[in-house]
Amino acid sequence: MVALSKLPLKFHYFMADALAWLFRKVLRYRYSTVMVNLSRSFPDRKYKEIDRIAKDFYRHFGEIFAEAIWFGGSSYERLRKNHIVTVTNPEDANEMFLSSPSMTVLSTHCGNWELLGGLLGYETATGGRFIIREEDIQVVYKKLSSPVADEVFKRNRIAPLEKVGTECEVESSNILRQAIKNKGERKMYIYPTDQAPYWKAGKHPIGEFMHQQTNVMLGSVGVACKLSHSVMYMKMKRVERGRYEMTFIPICSNASEMTPEQIMRKYYDLLEQEINETPHNWLWTHKRWK
Repeated sequence: MVALSKLPLKFHYFMADALAWLFRKVLRYRYSTVMVNLSRSFPDRKYKEIDRIAKDFYRHFGEIFAEAIWFGGSSYERLRKNHIVTVTNPEDANEMFLSSPSMTVLSTHCGNWELLGGLLGYETATGGRFIIREEDIQVVYKKLSSPVADEVFKRNRIAPLEKVGTECEVESSNILRQAIKNKGERKMYIYPTDQAPYWKAGKHPIGEFMHQQTNVMLGSVGVACKLSHSVMYMKMKRVERGRYEMTFIPICSNASEMTPEQIMRKYYDLLEQEINETPHNWLWTHKRWK
């Protein structure tokens, strides 16, 4: 895997096309889930439109895997050289970061979330830089049942941060304890937020999302509300193959002034808007509505 990650990105996109074909045509990987999710999320679209989105999604799905492998062998210099992600507004993230005790960033399964560990190494549209440092970042993850798979995916997602010696990953069950421990330090907590609720986390109805009644987890925003964090939505738009744009969108400057439900409602409104802009860009294979 390490040797493979060192190969040029063009090679990985050749592999991405093969993976897309394998997932869609041979393995039929979660094909029925994808089609049901798309049909229910876009009830006004005809079958041909749904089928086109599905095809585009599987192509993107193959790219996610290929880019993740390439990313595992990357440094900040390599990420900048390949221009794979452009951050459109680092200044807005800096301002929110400095204006509160800590900042909670709610990410999604749009774009390629496997690339988030390179955040501080990406080029910016404005030429500005993050004032946030590697040691300020805490990436929250859900531990996988397989210890080997858990270690592989965890390390790969934060590869560039690990190369500069930063311990940045936090298991989701420990996040409140960790946030309280860090209360005297300003941190950026990044949460993947659009999953179906884990059974231990409880189910909290948020109303309709993509034309379907949706339950959510409130743990991430619950911590933000308790500790008066600012909250931002992380948008990751796929512009074309090998090009993503990341934009930070403010949700609130002080989460203690809102309820967790209000914050999550704003988050899902932003996510729905992003999905409608580029429908194939979201992870349609996951069973979001159970």
